[in-house]
Parts: sequence; structure tokens; C-alpha cells
Amino acid sequence: MCGIFGLFVKPESGIADRDIRKLTSKLALMSESRGKDSSGMAFVDHLDKKVEVTKGDIRIRKLLTTSEVKSSISDSLERYKSNKCSFSVFGHARLVTNGSQLQTENNQPVIKNGNLLIHNGIVVNADSLWEKFPDMKREFKIDSEVILSLLDSTISQNPVDLGKAIKESLSQLEGTYSIMAFFPGIDKFLFATNNGSLYFLSDNRNYLFFGSEIHYMQELSAIFRKGKLDDMVLISKVNPNQAFWFDPFTMELKEIGVERSQLNEAKSENSHSYSVHVSPIKNPGPGSEIVIEPEINFNRNKEKHLFDLLENQSERIENLKRCTKCILPETFPFISFDHEGVCNYCRNYKPKSRKKNLDGLRQLIEPYRKNSSKSDCIVPFSGGRDSTFALHLVKKELGLNPIAFTYDWGMVTDLARRNISRVCGKLGVENVVVAADIQWKRRNIRKNVEAWLRKPALGMIPLFMAGDKYFFYYTDRLKKQTGIDLNIWGVNHLENTDFKTGFAGLKPEFEKERIFSLSVTNQLKLFGFIGKEMLSNPAYFNQSVLDSLGSFAVRYVTPKRDYFQLFDYYPWNEDEVNNLILSEYNWEKSPDTDSTWRIGDGTAGFYNYIYYTVAGFSEVDTFRSNQIREGMISREIGLNLVKAENVPRFETIRWYLEIIGIDFQEAIKKINAIPKLY
Repeated sequence: MCGIFGLFVKPESGIADRDIRKLTSKLALMSESRGKDSSGMAFVDHLDKKVEVTKGDIRIRKLLTTSEVKSSISDSLERYKSNKCSFSVFGHARLVTNGSQLQTENNQPVIKNGNLLIHNGIVVNADSLWEKFPDMKREFKIDSEVILSLLDSTISQNPVDLGKAIKESLSQLEGTYSIMAFFPGIDKFLFATNNGSLYFLSDNRNYLFFGSEIHYMQELSAIFRKGKLDDMVLISKVNPNQAFWFDPFTMELKEIGVERSQLNEAKSENSHSYSVHVSPIKNPGPGSEIVIEPEINFNRNKEKHLFDLLENQSERIENLKRCTKCILPETFPFISFDHEGVCNYCRNYKPKSRKKNLDGLRQLIEPYRKNSSKSDCIVPFSGGRDSTFALHLVKKELGLNPIAFTYDWGMVTDLARRNISRVCGKLGVENVVVAADIQWKRRNIRKNVEAWLRKPALGMIPLFMAGDKYFFYYTDRLKKQTGIDLNIWGVNHLENTDFKTGFAGLKPEFEKERIFSLSVTNQLKLFGFIGKEMLSNPAYFNQSVLDSLGSFAVRYVTPKRDYFQLFDYYPWNEDEVNNLILSEYNWEKSPDTDSTWRIGDGTAGFYNYIYYTVAGFSEVDTFRSNQIREGMISREIGLNLVKAENVPRFETIRWYLEIIGIDFQEAIKKINAIPKLY
């Protein structure tokens, strides 16, 4: 999930100090795209045996401007220029998953017993590992601590075959990990990954750079070529479940597990205890938690006075007139019923379920396939059940070597992040993450929700989710960075929600090709509706305006090339999808619903509560209606499902309002006071 990086350069490399400074800044700034919540950098002085660490709850571009980091870079370069010591630095750009960024010890590098670790990924079984090994004392909240403790314990035990023991220790981790650990006691660095999100740039004798994405190494390589430096520059990938020792004195990498490795072989004649000094940096602005666990922080029993505020008008809603074929109610935008009571949505519906045709898809993607271990496909991966199923089939059935791409805009729940790690770790799939400025994005959401609560209009609710639409833009950017054209999506055609634009005055487009498609005419109408609402409610003119306009452009204007949807070639089956994610990947479910749908989307519980409370239906009704039309479920089953799945999700709604900074009681009372459409 995060970005890890580092540079090791010997004095005799011939690389100018000004270039090293430039390369350090370049690599750090590129890594920031994977995490902007906090950051840290460590400078290793192999001469005086000390490590200077600077870390805090600021993004890495700000960390680079601190006097502490500037001083560490200058001191390291002075030693380098005097031919006394290699330049050694490693760092971390953090996307917070667990362990508050407001506490210095939870930010990386993680430091314990004099050892240091930077980690990209999530260890989802950290709690059980602490229980399994009671001799290891847990000191921090961050999951990465358990990795360092396991490795330290392994090395301290001095096993006969150290390499095998390290691999066995790492094999106990569930989730994803790409790590670099420094063990001063043996003066060695350890590199390891279980999903391949780790790359080297090296000439095998004078320098080694590393980072989380191949794009970073390619950028640095371009700088080398421009400077006419050593042509023996090689970019290599650490494959899933590979691990390497790195010797900073010889710049040599030695794969672990290839040969029998004993501790005395790993030790260096230069080994000596190092002193570690940490300079904590605090964000001068008001700090707020990035991650809040609903099942820990919010509980309907403990907060009964808040839980009781949530309405559930199921008895009144059950009396609504509904289509006799599907279950859409009379409050649905632009709905009409014929003499048989069948709605116009059913009359105009064309079945979208496809027969299994993976062979046809194989033929279409064959030109994109690479006959090597190189990645040849991008799978947009939200952490939801359908994108999980798509990634599984792309890897296991189609035999491609995919990159799972995640855009984290602040409403990807921690539960979704853990499920992403479960899947990518087990599949051995690299997960490229682009993380937005989450605090900024959440402030944008808050301002738009506050504006909406002043003058509620159902057609403006999608504005709450506008920041998510950059998924399309960053997918296209990743294609350009990696040179991978093919992208396969797990978009489910049953998730069509015409009512969202229907409430903005747009009639349904029954002939549209994709669920997110809009005709030019309707795009203009939508833009006009939004403009009119904003003029009548000036609170919408806030810092989020440009972000929202950009989301409109990337959703409807960004070209969709080399684009395939898995479920155009494979029939979507809810039981099959659920069985796979729950049994194969031990998928984690939300504490406030039995459904596996929309549980990784932090916004869904809130906006579906509004739709259900005000209009008497939610996107659950449209989803189940589409299943009825496809013959997947009966109308009776559909009615029972929507009754259960429309029950307000207290913990998720509570989390959403807390994380964006809106008072739960005030917001729910205003929503409940909106005149009902039934």
C-alpha cells in the first residue's frame, strides 16, 4: 500500500554528489504517490556506526524540506565526497492502515531492538502471530512491527540454516509485504516480497537503488542515460517470495534460499552495533486520525442514543406500488407501469448475462500477452468482490501476469485494504497504489455534504463520490508508465443505477453500452442541473469545485482503449463469487451487514440511507431488480433481500460521518426531516 525506496552509492561510483541529491529527491517524490499520510527517512553512517532517522505525520515532500533531512543529506554527501563512506538512505511514504500516524513510533522506518524496517503492504494476521509467539513483546499498533520481531527472533536464534529459517518466518505472514530491513548487528540489509512490488536499479558493483514500482527505476535510469553515466544499468524485479541479503560494502545481492546460509556467512567483518537517533516531526496543522475501525470505535449497543436516530420506514415502504415483474417502486425516477403492472425499465431491459466465453476473450487478449515474466495486464482493483473475482480469473484462468491497480481516495475502508492485501499476497500479484491526499479529499467531501444538508437534492448526492472517479485517469496514466495497454475490469452490469442521474432530471438511456455511459445530450443536462443547484446553494462553491469538475471529465471524457470487461465473457454468479472470495481468500466481511456487496466502499452506507429514507429504495433495489430480470433470483427472494439489505448500517454510517468530520446526530436529524417521496 505504501511506497518504500532507497539509494546506496559507493564513493568510487563516479556519481556526482549533486546527482545523488537529485536522485534522492526524485525517488522520494515519486514514492509519495503511494502514500501521503506520513513519511520517514533513515540515513546510515557506516563509518561512525549510527543511523539518523527523521519521520512524522507529514507527506514526504514536506519531510524533504525539514532542516533535519537537509542536514542528514548534506552530512551523508560530505562523507561520500571524502571517500570515507557510502551514501546510504532508505525511506517510506505511508498510506496509513493501522497504527495512528499521530504517534511517531507507528510511522516508518519501524525501529525495534536497534533494527529498522520499511514495509509496503498489510499483514492481516498480525494479531494471531503475536498470540502464537508470546515471547515476542508487542510495543506498537502498526502491523509491520510483527515482521521485524519475527526476523529479529530468527536471526538471534542463530539457526543452522539462516536462509531457510528467514524464508519460513516470512511464509507465516498473511497479506502482502515488500520490505527492506536493516540489521546493524550483522551490517546487512534484507529485501523480500511476496507479491513482487519491489524493484532494483543497479550496476552490481557501485550502487543500488530500489523502489516499489518499475516506473520509478525507469525514471532514474533515464536520468543516468542523460548524464552519460555507467551504461551497465540493470533494472530487476524481486519476484514473489524471493528474498535477498544486501551487503552495503560490496553492493552485492545474494538470494536467500538458493544456497545454504549460516549466520557466520551473513556476518560482515565491518559489523558493529549502531546508535539510532530519531527526530520526530509533527504536522503543524490540526491532526486527525486517518483510520478508524468501526467495529472497535462504534457500537450500536454502546451508542444506542445515536443508533435509535436511524429511521427504518420498512412498513410504509412495503406499501409502495411496485413493478409486478421486478421490485422497483413508484418513487423511482421516470418509472411508469403498463396495464399488467410491469414497469418501463423491465419492458426496455435487454438481458446482459453472457454465456461463458473465456476462449473468445483469450483470442482477443492474445496480442497483448508477453512471453516472459513481465506484467502484461492491468486489473483495476477496488478491493470489492467483483474486482477480486476478476483478478483471480485473469491470473488463474487466463494465465496473464497482471498488475492490480488501486486508487485510494480516502473512502476505501481499512477492511477493503486488508482484503486487497489478502488477495494480492496469495496470488503473488503486484499491487500498484495511487493514494490521493486523503485528508484533503475528505475535507472536500465534508464541504459538499454540509452544502447538501443546507438544501437537500437527491440529484446532487453523486457529488459526494466525485473524488473516486479519478480511477479512470490514473488507470490510463499507469498504462503509459508501464507500457501495458491491456486492462480488464470487473465491472458488473447488474450495478446500473440510472436513478442517480434520474433524480437530476435525466431520462434513462436503455440502449447505453456501459453502465457509466451518458450521451452528450444527457451530459450537458447533468452539467446544467449541477450548475443550477450550485447557483442556488453557494456553499457548493468551495475548495472541491475543481476536483469535482475534473471527476466529471475523467469519467465521461477519458478514452477507454484496450478495455475489456470480464463479465462480458464470463457469466456473473453471486454464489460463485462469494464462494471464491470467502473460501479461497478468507475474505473479511463488514460487521454491520451479511452482504459482501459495497462493504469496502465507505460512502455506500451513508448515501443508500438517504435514498432509502427519502425515496423508499436504494441501489440495493436496482441491483436485485436486475437479477430478477436476468432470471437469477425470484421476485419473492428479491423482496426479502432488499428488506434485509436496506436496514441502516449504523457502524458504516457512523464511521463515514466521523471520518469526514460531520456530527452524526445533526446530519441524521436533517436527513430524517427531508419530505418523503412516499
